[in-house]
Amino acid sequence: MTTSADRGTTEGSGPLSNGHENEQGKAAAANSTKTADAPGTEQSATAPEQESTPSGALGTAGKAGRAIVTRFGAATVAFAVITALFGSLFAVLSPPFWGHDEITQFGRAYQVAYGGFLPQQIQDDRGLAYGGDVPVNVDALMGYSFRDYQDNPEEPGAMVADPGVYDRLESAPVDSPMTAVWFTNTAAYSPVPYVPAALGIRAAGLFDLDVGGMVTLTRLAGLLGYLIVVGFGLYALRERRVQWLAFTVAVLPIAVFQAGTVTADTLTNALAIMVSALLIKALFLGDGLTRTETVALLGATLLLPVSKPTYVLLAMLVVLVPVDRFGFFGGAVVSGFHWRRLVPWAFAAAGGLAFAVWMKIAAPTGDGMSLMRPRHQWYTVKPGEQLGEILGDPLHFLSVFRDSIFYRDQRWFTQFFGELGFAYIDVPAVAVLACLLAFAVSIGIADRMNPRTATFVRTLVVALTVAASVAMIYVTLYMSFTPVGYYIIDGVQGRYFVPLALVAFAALLRWMPLRLTDARGKTPMWGPAVTIVVASSVALIASVAKYSTIVWG
Repeated sequence: MTTSADRGTTEGSGPLSNGHENEQGKAAAANSTKTADAPGTEQSATAPEQESTPSGALGTAGKAGRAIVTRFGAATVAFAVITALFGSLFAVLSPPFWGHDEITQFGRAYQVAYGGFLPQQIQDDRGLAYGGDVPVNVDALMGYSFRDYQDNPEEPGAMVADPGVYDRLESAPVDSPMTAVWFTNTAAYSPVPYVPAALGIRAAGLFDLDVGGMVTLTRLAGLLGYLIVVGFGLYALRERRVQWLAFTVAVLPIAVFQAGTVTADTLTNALAIMVSALLIKALFLGDGLTRTETVALLGATLLLPVSKPTYVLLAMLVVLVPVDRFGFFGGAVVSGFHWRRLVPWAFAAAGGLAFAVWMKIAAPTGDGMSLMRPRHQWYTVKPGEQLGEILGDPLHFLSVFRDSIFYRDQRWFTQFFGELGFAYIDVPAVAVLACLLAFAVSIGIADRMNPRTATFVRTLVVALTVAASVAMIYVTLYMSFTPVGYYIIDGVQGRYFVPLALVAFAALLRWMPLRLTDARGKTPMWGPAVTIVVASSVALIASVAKYSTIVWG
């Protein structure tokens, strides 16, 4: 039997196997070894005889479905169907602007849609503020939503006070006078993560949709972007069992909920998952990238650092990928040094420079962040003082970090699976259990990582990068959202760790030799795959049902 470890060390190890040459032969070899590993595929030898008898529409549909799965990969197809369905449900069921910071996220997206790329200071009697103009009728819906999700009745009353008011406000025309709205927190984000939402807003204007139609189309535009970017990452792993681990991360209830609302996190999560999938393919599995995959990885190296600053280090991991795994080297790999070997480093440097430039541009917005806090804490968030405290008294900062874990770690754990928007509804316990089952199975059947490309040193660098990225999340929120002298680091949420999950699991799998096998010592495929899809679907069904019941009654 050829094991997954054997495939990792032989497949793509030659000078011609950088992803675009001899690709058909490589795919055939991968398919043959997968059949040996997966008892669930052993029936394929008799399948043609069994499939030749069905006739009519059912038989044709079955063949078409199998062809699609063969072409795009089972995890890619399952992801597209499940995410499109449940992402659309969340987009429709979630009241307008009830997503995470969706009022300020939409305001920034509207600004970007009409050419406002840089932070714009606005007049605000409370102090320093950034924002932009939106139509009055959009602002009216924003204002009502804000009051509605803050003022909730006792259980079991529905959180939405009056659906009729939403119907009236959503049916108003978008074309109305403009008014300035506050969104200092999202003004700090670059235009990059808002591109899908901005396109949705412009499309809504082109089709002359009303306010509700604009909000829904903007949400669906973000969902489409998530489907395309993450789907591409899963497609790159279609010949490997680790595709199901990437699938499990991508369809977490929190990830799908955010994909169905207006937020910069939608594209940020998508880029992070795609980058992680391509890093797993090239670095941890040692497979060659195609030219398209190479372009996608290098492009994301530029885009991810300016989508959300806390994930800049994840993008920098491109420099760890062995040079012969990229799809553009050809003979340069075996002919000594070539300038193209510097391309990954150049892109990493450019991504780091873009990150630094945007941080410089967005830095002034930090002084206005305290207005997001309760009134008695206005003007208490001072990034300069917090940075001075970190540098001047690091032990005190570490004690605050420790207390933050003691007081909030259980909340972060639940939020990793889903705290759904500003309704603050946690996904049900059955959803968490279903996700844990999906993770256990997808990790258990994952391929063995290639020690030739994922060396101990490279894997250690990846693990340290993940740890540093986690630290950046805490430091960023300590400086930009936590009041001076506060007892914990405030504002940390479990969803912030989702973009780091896939590459963190990859590093763990490199050092963890244990895998699931059947009675014959082989790693099954279809049984675990079905388990993962069913478990993830159960998690999403339970989450949608709970959210709809509590919000709408």
